[in-house]
Amino acid sequence: MFKRILVANRGEIALRIIRACRELGIESVAVYSTADSDAIHTKLADIKICIGPPSPSRSYLNMDNIISAALITKCDALHPGYGFLAENSKFEELCSENNITFIGPSAEIISLSGNKSKAIEIMKRNRIPVIPGSEGNIKNLKDALQTGKKL
Repeated sequence: MFKRILVANRGEIALRIIRACRELGIESVAVYSTADSDAIHTKLADIKICIGPPSPSRSYLNMDNIISAALITKCDALHPGYGFLAENSKFEELCSENNITFIGPSAEIISLSGNKSKAIEIMKRNRIPVIPGSEGNIKNLKDALQTGKKL
């Protein structure tokens, strides 16, 4: 069981995760940019910590700042929510390197799900139904037209 979880997101998703933590008796840490210092998720969390200026690239997408926030606040886990870094395999690896449990899929699964052609290939191999489409990536207009006619 986790003792303290950092929520690496904002808005409604952060609120849902923080409420779930509260129901489970787990402390929550809210991260925020300077523009979000008074956001509801920062008020509901047990601890809040600033991770940078308003620009998401300098705050919510700044892996080093978020990992530092988790380490400073002694979190044993991190929930990315969705969007931002939730689908970034390097972020999951960075969490693992710092002994922070990433609540979500492994870096391998994140990378695979980001490669739609490879994911479809694996699903087909395992007899999982997929929506009809091209066999692999479409490289040019001619391939696109041929695939369209075929479908």
